[in-house]
Amino acid sequence: MANSPQAKKRIRQTARRTTANRMRLSRIRTYVRYVEEAIASGDADAAKAALRAAEPELARGARHGVVSRNMASRKVSRLSARIKSLSA
Repeated sequence: MANSPQAKKRIRQTARRTTANRMRLSRIRTYVRYVEEAIASGDADAAKAALRAAEPELARGARHGVVSRNMASRKVSRLSARIKSLSA
């Protein structure tokens, strides 16, 4: 168990960051799911709108270190490719 004030503070900081990161990751997954559902329904306009909403969430998650930059970029790229093939 943490005894020093510094160790106790680190525990508090870790708990706060863990909560924030979980919320960010959950938010990213939700927005990506909206894009997936729009693609599955076949509605290209709704899918484009959902991707425009999901892209900043992925970028924010990458900036905060919740997901890697490559993962965020790959996810956006693959979703946009699927939307492009949907409208073609």
